[in-house]
Order: sequence, then C-alpha cells, then structure tokens
Amino acid sequence: MFLGIDLGTSGVKVIILDEQDSLLAQASATLSVSRPAPLFSEQNPTDWWLATCSAIEDLKNTHPGLLKTVKAIGLSGQMHGATLLDKNNNIIRPAILWNDGRSAAQCIELENREPNSRSITGNIAMPGFTAPKLVWLKKHEPANFAKVAKVLLPKDYLRFLMTGDFASDMSDSAGTLWLDVQKRAWSQKMLSACDLTEQNMPTLFEGTQITGKLTAEVAAKWGMEQVPVVAGGGDNAAGAAGVGVVKPKQAFLSLGTSGVYFVANEKYLPNPEGAVHTFCHCIEYTWHQMSVVLSAASCLTWVTKLTGFENEGALLEQVSKCDFSKPSSVIFLPYLTGERTPHNNPDAKGVFFGLDSDTDAAALGRAVLEGVAFAFADGQKVLLDAGAQIDDVTVIGGGAKSPLWGKIIASVLNRPLIYREGSEVGPAFGAARLARIGVEQLPAQQVCVNGKVTQTIEPDPVMQDFYAQQYTTYKALYQSVKTYF
Repeated sequence: MFLGIDLGTSGVKVIILDEQDSLLAQASATLSVSRPAPLFSEQNPTDWWLATCSAIEDLKNTHPGLLKTVKAIGLSGQMHGATLLDKNNNIIRPAILWNDGRSAAQCIELENREPNSRSITGNIAMPGFTAPKLVWLKKHEPANFAKVAKVLLPKDYLRFLMTGDFASDMSDSAGTLWLDVQKRAWSQKMLSACDLTEQNMPTLFEGTQITGKLTAEVAAKWGMEQVPVVAGGGDNAAGAAGVGVVKPKQAFLSLGTSGVYFVANEKYLPNPEGAVHTFCHCIEYTWHQMSVVLSAASCLTWVTKLTGFENEGALLEQVSKCDFSKPSSVIFLPYLTGERTPHNNPDAKGVFFGLDSDTDAAALGRAVLEGVAFAFADGQKVLLDAGAQIDDVTVIGGGAKSPLWGKIIASVLNRPLIYREGSEVGPAFGAARLARIGVEQLPAQQVCVNGKVTQTIEPDPVMQDFYAQQYTTYKALYQSVKTYF
C-alpha cells in the first residue's frame, strides 16, 4: 500500500493505493485563503499540517488498520509558495502563495540584477514564482527577511514536520526561479540575486527518490510504521504521473482552481518570452512545458455565487439549455486573479463584454466556460510556438466532471479530449505512484501508465466554426482594455 498526500490551495487530499493501482481509501480536509490586501494571497502553514493530520485521522477512522500496511508516502502540493522558517524552524509569517500578485515590480528588479535569469531558469520572472516574493520581503518586511533561515515550498514544509528533513524535488523547485532547470541544480547566481545562498534551500532530489522516513512521533500519531517518504512533485507534475503523462508528446489539461495545459518532453524546451513555464518533470531526465490560466474552475464557482445558484451543477444545467448551434453575444475574460500565460499580467481583470437586456444567468455561465476555453487556446498557441508536440490530451481536475465544458474546450482547441479513470483524484494519485517507484525501484513508465479511457469528447464542427471567430474577438478585447487595468 502507498499513501499519497496532496496539499492543494483549497484543501488537503490523502489517498491509499495498492500495488494494482486500486484506490482503497481517500479523505480530505478543507483550507481557506487569506487576502489581507489587493493582490495578496496567503495561508498559515500550520493550517496545512492540521488539515493533513485531520485527513489522516479520517482514514484511520474509516479504514482501521489500513495505514499500518502502507509501505511509503509520496508528496504533492501547490507550487511556488514561500514558506519561511527562522533558525529555530519557527514560521516567520504566513506563506505567500502561487496566486499572489504583489511582487510584479520585484520581477523586473530581479531580472535586472541577473540579466541571464531567463536563460538560467528557462522562465520569465512572474509574481507567482517564489524568488520575487523574497525580493519583495526584503524591501517591505526587512525584519522578517533578516530572520529567514530556510525557504520551503508548501509540501516540503509538511515533509519537514513528517521527517525532520529539509528536502525538495526537481519539479516543484523548478517553479522557484532559483533552479537551473536544464542542469537540475540550484543556481548560485539566481540565489545571489535574491541575497540568499544554498544554505537557505532544501536538498534536491528527483521525484522518485527517498528523502527520509517518518519520525517515530508522527508515525505513532498517524498509526503507521516509520515508512520512507519519497520526494514527490509539484501538483501538476504529480498529476501528470497520476494520469500517465510521462512520455514525450503526451499532455493533460487541468481544470482546477487554476487551469493548466501540461506537455511532457524528453528535452529542455524553454519559451520564456511566451510566458510558458519550462520545468523539470518529477521523473528523472524528463522535463515539461506548461501554460497556466490563474482562474479556471474558480471562475465557475465565482459566477455560480454571483448568479445565486446553489452549486455549480445547478448553473451548468441551465447553461446546457443554451442554444449551442450559434454563438453567444457575451464574451468573458477570465482574469479574476490576474493572468500568467501568455500575458504575465497580475493586474489583468475579469471582463464581461456584450451584455444586453436579454442576458441571463445561463448566458453569463456559458460565457465563463467559453472564456476559460479561450484562455487555454492562448496557452496552446505559445506551447506549440515553443516546439511542443501534442499527440493526445487527457483532462483532469474538478472541472473535468462537466461533459459540456469538455465539448466547449475540445471545439475551441480543435482537438479531442480524453477522460480516464482516476483523473478526478489527480496529484494525490501521482504522489502515491511516485512512492511506489521509490521503494520498489521500478521504471517510471511501468508504474505511471495511462488510466482506462472512460470517455473521449470530440470537437463539434458547428461550435468550432463560430468559436474560431469569437476567439479572434476575445484576443482583441484583451488588447483593447489592458491599458485600463
């Protein structure tokens, strides 16, 4: 048995897999985000630990004895978050999260300090990444910066509490802007540009390597043996391992809080000017490219509350009654928390365009689904411009439950979308697979296989035709209003 822990933004999910990839048990605990000022997004790391322990406790109660059979643990988590510890390993301040946009000025400052930043890291500096957050901290909270002894990514703070080790994996660390992504090593130049050293960083491991083992205290609390803990991966790389996207030309589309278009590569293929993320995969000698939409399924949640529906499903039912044989008059820019790919604009805002006296809740809901799809089309274009080759696209994440949204996205992207078993479990499933690879020393491609296809959604020819025209309007709309953000 193998335990996968995924520390997300909205909650922690824990699962147990057996050697046949069967999901034996799962539990979760919710988290909330604090926004103390415009563009700020923070969480208290202590809440991550309490939520993880709560989910484990649920597993103990619902599946007594199962945790005792676990052989290893794999970790996955939200990327980029700056978790800051002092010399006594105490938390200095709330963690600054991946969707925090406060450090735009520091991105420019950082690239000026290290002119080779993009060639070293393979990425353009963005406020979401970890490094600019530390440059911001030194300027705005110098007393807190002076206390920093270790900077950890969110899942790696859990690892520290579980094992006592300061360790991280390549895929998550690639999102800090301190990693030489091609060499898979910390960059002294990038650290120096932030007035940090390698001493402030955790030790690096490949995603399938063992980083330590549970302490006796945590093992006793969780009802487990002192099992090995494997490095794991950032949530997207672990999600890829979970659905078997580990070979070149395979891709997945994640419809979570944010939206991700992820392509596996056997080579390092950066395109920083297109705001494409080029990171290490959680599988050794493998990289991946990624375009990121900061607000995806979160847009659907937002418009559901805005229109007064009880839940997303109720709104989607109304949207399904729209006439999809013709285009909607409403277009939505889904930039509720700024945008990464391709605009790299933390100040971008959400926009409804084309409202009239006949616009109702269903029309707004439809526009949101289509707007997110157009944002994915932006991402697909820059991925292809960067040399990505895409053979098939698997859909994962909570938004994957909507066939209607799948039909819209397939028609906008002009390619079929594949749905597989296990896709709704996502990164936790991949984390458990990585744990298995780590302790059983198996080839990654033997374990990280594609799940059974449950559905394939093809593009609709009629929708393809009018979406091609609407997409042109969508792109022009952003260009015409961006100066007002």
